[in-house]
Amino acid sequence: MASSKGEKQRRPDPSMDMTEIRIRAATPADLDALVRIEEACFDSDRLSRRSFRDFIHHGHCTLLVSEGDCGIAGYILILYRRGTALARLYSIALTPSTRGTGLAAGLMSASEDIARDEHGCLSLRLEVRPDNKSAITLYTRLGYKQFGKYLDYYEDHADALRFEKRLVRSTLTANAPSYYSQTSEFTCGPACMMMALKAFDPSVSFSRVEEFRLWRESTTVFMQTGHGGCEPVGMAVALARKGLSVEVFLSQEPPLFIDSVRLKAQREALTLIQEDYRREAEELRIPVHIKPLDNVALSAALGEGAYAIVLVSLYQMLGSKTPHWVLVYGEENGRYLIHDPWIETDALETESAAAALPIPKEAFERMARWGRGRLRAAIIVRKEQTE
Repeated sequence: MASSKGEKQRRPDPSMDMTEIRIRAATPADLDALVRIEEACFDSDRLSRRSFRDFIHHGHCTLLVSEGDCGIAGYILILYRRGTALARLYSIALTPSTRGTGLAAGLMSASEDIARDEHGCLSLRLEVRPDNKSAITLYTRLGYKQFGKYLDYYEDHADALRFEKRLVRSTLTANAPSYYSQTSEFTCGPACMMMALKAFDPSVSFSRVEEFRLWRESTTVFMQTGHGGCEPVGMAVALARKGLSVEVFLSQEPPLFIDSVRLKAQREALTLIQEDYRREAEELRIPVHIKPLDNVALSAALGEGAYAIVLVSLYQMLGSKTPHWVLVYGEENGRYLIHDPWIETDALETESAAAALPIPKEAFERMARWGRGRLRAAIIVRKEQTE
């Protein structure tokens, strides 16, 4: 199924008065109308009456209908993947007379608001047929950007173009720390470290040389594939040696990230490296708490002027199982403000899509866990205390 299936093309009715249309959640009383719209709009990939009923009663979804004086004029179905911050536009359909009247944009806007505000979603994705030019034009106008393609996706073997839109908009302000985007797939940690360092010392310069130097000082060396990411105690040691006051919060005893390494020799090397980080942390008197940093403690630290480098799951954000570090630098209106160093260049993102993201606290609580063991890790960073 997709957001734009095998639609029958009809011309819009220019006399339709959109001021009479209201958008609301679907109810069981709408089933007949939903089935009629589905049959009128699609030749294939149709949702059944039973499917609509299941979505209304049990689905982890948003099913909205648009209602006017003449009854139900259209619907939109958004699905959510449990435990993630991603939403997916599964289907949207309008009665033939309402196409081209702005109703589709209204349904899209209402569902985006619900996905963001009620489900804490960061992004909404959809699929659309390459020959559905009107839908592609609409999605592009609403801010969606193509980032991929599914081959042989529909029942008639047509391909599907994949689009995505960031639902959380940047709220970059003058007092936000300077932003730096990672320049490799494995230097999210160093990018966050550089942002924290510059926040406390504006004379610090961003550079790729420093990015990779910090990576060398705090890397785990091995991950499941490719270069290793950075380990929290190692990152804390590197920051402390740069003159910052740090403390580490972990939900489990190190060594960390062991489950993602298959070869025994690599697991042993990773363990030895992390044990050495712990010894350095003890020498530098860096507190390492074997307890997760909860929202109460995080908010308290932010209120004292600290920043937090927090491990999150990219699966929650982008559908990837990669561990990822972000910088939390403030909060407002029940949302944490973060700099995410990863920019999705394949989706034509720029800094404005990743800097100063306001994430609902409940959504961030779900994001800040990684792997099967639900690992939680955070580094509180403060300016060095002078005696």
